Amino acid sequence: MTTTFFFFSLRAPHARRPVACAALLALMPAAWAQAQEPAARLPEVTVSASGLQLGVSEMTQPASIIEGDALVRRREATLGGSLDGEPGIAASHFGAGASRPVIRGMDGPRVKVLADGAEVHDASTVSPDHAVVAEPLLATQVEVLRGPSALVYGAGAVGGVVNVLDGKVPTAIPEKGYEGSAELRAGSAAHEKAGAFAITGGAGHIAVHAEAAGRSSSDYRVGKGWEGGARVPGSFNDTSTGSVGLSWVGSRGYLGLAVTRQNARYGLPGHSHGFEDCHTHGDHLHCGGHDHDHGEEGHEHDHDHDHADVPVVDLRSERVEIRGELRDPFAGVSALRLRAGTTDYVHDEVEDGTVATTFRNKAHDLRVELQHQPIAGWRGLLGVQTAERKFSAVGEEAYVQPTRTRSTGLFLLEEYRIGDWRIEAALRHDRQTAEALDSGTRRSHNGTSASVGAVWRFMPGYALGASLTRASRAPSAEELYARGLHMATATYERGDADLRAEVSRNVDLTLRKTSGATTFDLSVYRNRIRHYIYGRTLDEVEGLQLLQYSQADATFTGIEGRVRHAFTRHMGVTLLADRVHARLDGGGRLPRIPPARVGLRLDANWRSWEGEAEWLQVARQGRVAQFESATPGYGMLNLGLAYNGRTSAGTPWQVYLKGRNLTDRLAYAHTSFIKDAAPLAGRNVTLGVRVDF
Repeated sequence: MTTTFFFFSLRAPHARRPVACAALLALMPAAWAQAQEPAARLPEVTVSASGLQLGVSEMTQPASIIEGDALVRRREATLGGSLDGEPGIAASHFGAGASRPVIRGMDGPRVKVLADGAEVHDASTVSPDHAVVAEPLLATQVEVLRGPSALVYGAGAVGGVVNVLDGKVPTAIPEKGYEGSAELRAGSAAHEKAGAFAITGGAGHIAVHAEAAGRSSSDYRVGKGWEGGARVPGSFNDTSTGSVGLSWVGSRGYLGLAVTRQNARYGLPGHSHGFEDCHTHGDHLHCGGHDHDHGEEGHEHDHDHDHADVPVVDLRSERVEIRGELRDPFAGVSALRLRAGTTDYVHDEVEDGTVATTFRNKAHDLRVELQHQPIAGWRGLLGVQTAERKFSAVGEEAYVQPTRTRSTGLFLLEEYRIGDWRIEAALRHDRQTAEALDSGTRRSHNGTSASVGAVWRFMPGYALGASLTRASRAPSAEELYARGLHMATATYERGDADLRAEVSRNVDLTLRKTSGATTFDLSVYRNRIRHYIYGRTLDEVEGLQLLQYSQADATFTGIEGRVRHAFTRHMGVTLLADRVHARLDGGGRLPRIPPARVGLRLDANWRSWEGEAEWLQVARQGRVAQFESATPGYGMLNLGLAYNGRTSAGTPWQVYLKGRNLTDRLAYAHTSFIKDAAPLAGRNVTLGVRVDF
């Protein structure tokens, strides 16, 4: 059998039209339909964030699930680093301590991070140097929903939703009375040492869970040839997380409570004290008593800045949360679900042993879902979600005055199945009030969002999905009220209290094949956003940018997907790729848009052994915004090997070895504010062992 792969050039601009590429890719099933081996369906995994316990192939929008051995080997120190490389997903990358997922070119408040369906409250949406408090080492499954169709979790997530599942609140009594896992790992690039354990025990109707994770790493080594040296100063990361949970479990559901605490201490690379006397004169920057030529191409100066002292983030987060589910609580209702919690988050930015700035985020949230029995063939859920967030920054970098944000959302999600079709519709209304507490300025925004989608199983093993979405996102408090120096990102930020809500109109097409020797998942999308809010750079002096939160219409168009062919039951090859093209409708580029990527992965298994080899090619990003520099492309070789065994008592264990960037390539993340000060890690070899009991 001859198999032909159609793809797009990473260099030729006219060959990279996503819609044209999708048309070529869509022709592949017709050529393969008669040549497949007997159907061997992939195991279907339930997407918890779908709201209706759907499998991946039933979703109208693209979804990914990382679990099991794949999750064990993919996990890094940050959530963004753990997901980087999945089609459509990059990472913001801020040294080693902070990294958020970037989905389809969008990050910050446009990508919602959840912990088992409840929003994670930290300060990571405020700035990329602030860590996401979700701990990858303690995750049991990570789900990614791309695009704005997951309205049940907030219309503002126009980029997508990342749902991190964990076991901190037990939902069942272990069959043998207890169950758990333990893992140890060590990495070479940053002399990382990390470990985690989790255990659940119970009897009768009571279940108890305890878990903990910790890591310690020094400054990481970069690829060869970096003019800044061998290691990135201030890229160390020490983190510890612990949680205790207690649940009552019955035949129809559970109700539980968990307390989680995280402490982290990590450096902020690229920080400069040379901007402390900078201020604005209208739409221009002025630093000290120097005269500057404010040209479009930036400025050349020879002033020395003090890079010797790297600021340190000292983070503490405590969360108390309640989770519960009751099945068949009364007639007509199949399930009632509850998520509620309070978060007390604080981090100090320490310079020369003294606290320079303190960021606080106190929040509480509540989410209630009611899933009803079919009515005239329609099955679905309705619910309410509310949250209040009090954020403050005190000290040298208090570039946002204290704010209080209240939000309430009402949502409805329904599905209807007829023959080979599944039809889905969602509706949500949100109200947000953001108040600047010092000035008393208050802004309220209302928005109604809706989506409709369908999945058509037009032949066995194939599914075609489509969705149309209109989503409204209210501006964040930082976009409204920021004003001042933010030295971590080398920006002077100015908000605009008159910003309007964004309105996104998105179309998504997905073609899947889930059985046979060749399987694939391919998506194209086009997202037109009216009043898109972005940081427009007005001026630059010595690397410091004047960033004004502004609005303009923008369009995001892209393609992403993967194709896997199984040569035998023991060997296969996967081709994966993504590309997003983003620009302002009136002309101009948007900053920090991920470059195109294409990867080739070989996987094999034999008896107790598993292995994979991957080459990931990242294109040069030359489509840059004003005052933004281009980023060279790079290729990266990654290898993985694992051995699975059992003890004499039947307890499963695994030893794994993974190598990343084995050619020691010097590489830069275009999505990072500090890409030049903190390149990606060089050659890194990680050895780990895991036991499940």
